[in-house]
Amino acid sequence: MQAQDRRLIRLRACLEQGLPLVPEPFKVLAEQTGLSVEEVRTWIGHWQHSGFIKRFGLVVRHRRLGLAANAMVVWNLPDDRVDEVGRRLAAEPEVTLCYQRVRRLGWPYNLFCMIHGVRRVRVEAQIRALIQRHGLEDVDHQVLFSRQAYRQRGGRYTPEEP
Repeated sequence: MQAQDRRLIRLRACLEQGLPLVPEPFKVLAEQTGLSVEEVRTWIGHWQHSGFIKRFGLVVRHRRLGLAANAMVVWNLPDDRVDEVGRRLAAEPEVTLCYQRVRRLGWPYNLFCMIHGVRRVRVEAQIRALIQRHGLEDVDHQVLFSRQAYRQRGGRYTPEEP
């Protein structure tokens, strides 16, 4: 294996651990991998553009921030309205995540949006306000509050050891 290949494998392994919480995280990645800062940025950009890295962002530990009332609102929208309603809901400050999924196995919902809050009563009020503000009173939906926090982690890019 060539030295460049080893450096890129090391970069992928470092990215799995998350960016270091320092003022210049790409500089630290460069030092850890033997690449230049520009090479680190270029490879990350290349991997994003090619689809190898689908998302490059934060993993927020909501409960550690005191946000224990977390609700996923699932909507059964006509397919021709999903993009438009999804864009409007995603623009709302209380919606932290909004995405479309294909209906599967009898699950009729095709739009999902997440709302995080400190108190359940407040999140429920925010959902009612969203429904009213966007004229979604007649749209079939469910509000699913989290009961358990699962371990959150970023993407995995290197093969796991057997």
